Amino acid sequence: MPQASLLHTHIFKVQQNERAAHLDLLTVEEPLEIRLGFGPTENRQQKSLSVTMRTPGQDFELALGFLFTENIIQTYEDVHSIRYCQDLGKQTVADNIVRVELKENVELDLNKLQRHFYTTSSCGVCGKASIEAVEMVCPTPLSNSTPSFNTTLIHQLPQALRQQQAMFEHTGGIHAAALFDDSGKLALHSEDVGRHNAVDKLIGQALLKKMLPLQKYLILVSGRASFELVQKSLMAGIPILAAVGAPSSLAVNLARQYNMTLLGFVRNQSFNIYSAESRII
Repeated sequence: MPQASLLHTHIFKVQQNERAAHLDLLTVEEPLEIRLGFGPTENRQQKSLSVTMRTPGQDFELALGFLFTENIIQTYEDVHSIRYCQDLGKQTVADNIVRVELKENVELDLNKLQRHFYTTSSCGVCGKASIEAVEMVCPTPLSNSTPSFNTTLIHQLPQALRQQQAMFEHTGGIHAAALFDDSGKLALHSEDVGRHNAVDKLIGQALLKKMLPLQKYLILVSGRASFELVQKSLMAGIPILAAVGAPSSLAVNLARQYNMTLLGFVRNQSFNIYSAESRII
């Protein structure tokens, strides 16, 4: 069973000149290693693909979303099984290693996996070989036929997201991602100490539910809009990415290149449109 997502700790709280003992809650941050099993039965191979710092919970969805957004799998049908590793020797925390077994017919070119990396909770994937390597796995530009979203509805979404952030209410130290349709109905949501992990968990859920591509939805993220989040959303076919915080220059450039609507500073009845404004009415 996965580890707890929250941890109690004793602290001293200082208000003005008074100090008092308190019991506080912290968001748990633990490493998750993603291992791949692949190849024919007679020559099965294992590859340690990534280590990411994450909040325990929805680990299988996180692994699946990561593999999908990295263009390693195209559908859940490519996966034979997914489980926590059991043959760990002296490994103390079994729930920190997930092994995904690919089906025999899934071709995996390790030479093309240029992003062998360590991922922190704050920065997403580090050490990319090049921006071009990321752009190569993005789909063709999004169609303009995708649904439009009303500005009044978009103003309501941050509060709808906040209502789903159970762990944030306790800790104030966790990111969230949520998927909404054009009526404002919440389809999926996830939380994680890493904003990129929250999006991978959400896309992993969609993969399991066979919802992809997510052409009828808007994704709202609680932090800033990075290049990484635009790339992951594009891989899932999401036409609108809205962020409570600011976008980066690379995020804006990639969104414009692929005709994605990118919104920033979505809060306090206001937001900025950085690309493909025709989807906002």
